[in-house]
Amino acid sequence: MTKKLASLSLDLDNLWSYMKTHGDPGWQDFPGYLDVVVPRFLDMLDELSISMTVFVVGQDAVIKENKPILKSIADAGHEIANHSFNHEPWLHLYSPEEISKEIERAEEAIHSATGVTPKGFRGPGYSLSETVLDVLKQRGYDYDCSTFPTIAGPLARAYYFAKSRLSSDQKERRKVLFGGIKDGFRPLKPYAWDLNRERMVEIPVSTMPFFRIPFHYSYLHWIAGASEGLASVYYASALRACDMAGVAPSMLLHPLDFMGGDDVQQLAFFPGMNQSSNEKLVRMKRFLSKLNDEYDVTTMAGHAKTLKITELPLRRPDFATEDTDAVDLAQETSATR
Repeated sequence: MTKKLASLSLDLDNLWSYMKTHGDPGWQDFPGYLDVVVPRFLDMLDELSISMTVFVVGQDAVIKENKPILKSIADAGHEIANHSFNHEPWLHLYSPEEISKEIERAEEAIHSATGVTPKGFRGPGYSLSETVLDVLKQRGYDYDCSTFPTIAGPLARAYYFAKSRLSSDQKERRKVLFGGIKDGFRPLKPYAWDLNRERMVEIPVSTMPFFRIPFHYSYLHWIAGASEGLASVYYASALRACDMAGVAPSMLLHPLDFMGGDDVQQLAFFPGMNQSSNEKLVRMKRFLSKLNDEYDVTTMAGHAKTLKITELPLRRPDFATEDTDAVDLAQETSATR
């Protein structure tokens, strides 16, 4: 019996990027944990014979100590993709020049570290704009997967603001982070962005069909903190809902899915970080084994290759706009780099 398709990816957000988002001092020194987390997920995926896509942040790729670690991901046969250079979730507010520079710098750094020129992109914090898509198309990217169609976006933004140390003005500038209710009703299945006679494949991060609520692995760890059984039932129900709706699950991982509070005490504010690394690793192996048993798990590039772009539904970019001055915001964030 032929298995159904599923894709798997990991956003390789490092310790400094979480500290930066949280407003913690010391992130400018770029502290990290890649030497801990990368071997963990490589070993688990090798044991399960799974290949996935790893979205790499350019800033991490220019740090000398990180280069052999990132190279080991490519050497293990996983796809390397672009997660921006500075990992700033307000990328969609940048000017065209800033966006082009951000994506190009990341490409160059990632290629230098891994020998791979990325052809896939995911925006930090699911940030996306028509300009980002235009730049990706001009630079020869095969796909984007920055959309996260969930009605929980405003709740994620509220949590982010509550846990951050941002000023009221900074919060106002970032009031579209993680999208709104409208964004939660974007398509769950892959489609093509209509970019003035050009097309770009979009593969959304999967959310539970019908309910539009998340079931990526960080969310499952959070549920498991209340009830291990509930997390397992929720996961199985979400996968069944995908099958019923004809959605090939595109599952999302983060480094903290393989790490616990015993690894990084600085991230105690993050959901699920009151758990130990051992219990999270045991849970991750169980969840990934279930996915692998029921689906033909592939990379994002592998998923994109199964799609005929000319047959995908077309969608015009319809991103939220507001009064924020992109140039001023770019200057503000550049001052912190």
